[in-house]
Amino acid sequence: MGTMTKPQYKGKRYRLDKPELLAPAGNLEKLKFAVHYGADAVYIGGQKYGLRSGADNFSFEEMREGVEFAKKYGAKVFVATNIYAHNEDVAGIEEYLRNLYEVGIAAIIVADPVIVDTARRLVPGLEVHLSTQQSTLNWQAVSFWKEEGLPRVVLGRETSLEEIAEIKKHVDIEIESFIHGAMCSSYSGRCVLSNHFTDRDSNRGGCCQSCRWKYDLFEDARPEGTWVSEEDQAEAEAEVQSPSPLLPGVTQIPLHQQGDNPFSMGSKDLCMLESIPELIEVGIDSFKIEGRMKSIHYVATVVNAYRKAIDAYMADPEGYELKQEWLDELNKAANRPLNTGFFYDTPDHEDHIYEPEEKAAPYDFAGLVLEYDAESGMALIQQRNHFKPGQEVEFFGPNDTFFKQTVAELWDEAGNPLDAARHPLQRVRMKVDQPVAYFDMMRKRKS
Repeated sequence: MGTMTKPQYKGKRYRLDKPELLAPAGNLEKLKFAVHYGADAVYIGGQKYGLRSGADNFSFEEMREGVEFAKKYGAKVFVATNIYAHNEDVAGIEEYLRNLYEVGIAAIIVADPVIVDTARRLVPGLEVHLSTQQSTLNWQAVSFWKEEGLPRVVLGRETSLEEIAEIKKHVDIEIESFIHGAMCSSYSGRCVLSNHFTDRDSNRGGCCQSCRWKYDLFEDARPEGTWVSEEDQAEAEAEVQSPSPLLPGVTQIPLHQQGDNPFSMGSKDLCMLESIPELIEVGIDSFKIEGRMKSIHYVATVVNAYRKAIDAYMADPEGYELKQEWLDELNKAANRPLNTGFFYDTPDHEDHIYEPEEKAAPYDFAGLVLEYDAESGMALIQQRNHFKPGQEVEFFGPNDTFFKQTVAELWDEAGNPLDAARHPLQRVRMKVDQPVAYFDMMRKRKS
């Protein structure tokens, strides 16, 4: 990447004093963990108009509770209303937006101009942030949306750091960028593979992640230039129940040998933790983490690592040093190999996964600290995954809690000894080697 000139900013509203750390929250519990572990804001989905129909999503009552909780910690709640609406989707949008405003949502994240226009007209007190689904990549487009009255644009994931610098140079507006999480193999998420394969509309919340599937590959053995009629094609597809239907009288040669791994084409995940100084200096106002479908352990671990890095840089830019422990933490939550996306270079074949993925993180969320007694050194733990005496566990939390120990004895709340914490949400007591606090987490290595 070439040398960048640091952009000059004017206007406090369009240049946050400190970058916002924006975290995903697939449900109310994840929202609370994200805020406890350092998120300045969280983005959630309602039960309509969002792109994550597979998440738990929020009722209006849950949104109200989430907003009230976030406010206690100085955090905000945004709602993704980022579908591309068909005619039948538009009915009810006005009531939905009024309800979002009434429960205290700070902003909505929008892709479709009809929702942008309706929100600005109907609930002007509800901020509208432009979704990454709009694939906004250049300063002229950003300028257009600023003139439309939007205070923030979420850039397409394909935007490079040099392009962000150019945008900030020309347009005085808040810029939000994804800095961690899954990357779509399509263009800013606008994919129709799911629509064709499963009749689930990617752009109305139904993506089945077709790009993560495994496929058989065949080479067509027809002579070059051979023409097959539409009737023959249709007949072949009707007769053969296969993802690679054979055409009548035509040989297709398998490209896989028996025992080979099926073909897949998912992209590696984005990770910009090592580039926090560049992200801040280029002028990104909101650092967005992807993952409303991810686990509580994932959300807490990733938010915690970025929180520490951002705070360390802002406290002492000249003396800032990336700590290996932050990277180690991310690796405990990583679901796929990591890279830097489009920020520095255009990804190539090395940035995709063409073989079975190294599955999920090597650690499980084992327990949540509910109480701690300093005199006895005893903690009350809510079980989240099976653990037992003799296992090594690791405690971590937002206030620099971090240590490993072996589980010694376990007792239930009545003081009866236990041979394991095996029941979901079971409350058990154990002695801990160092002080812990409410909402610290205990994890264990997967066996």
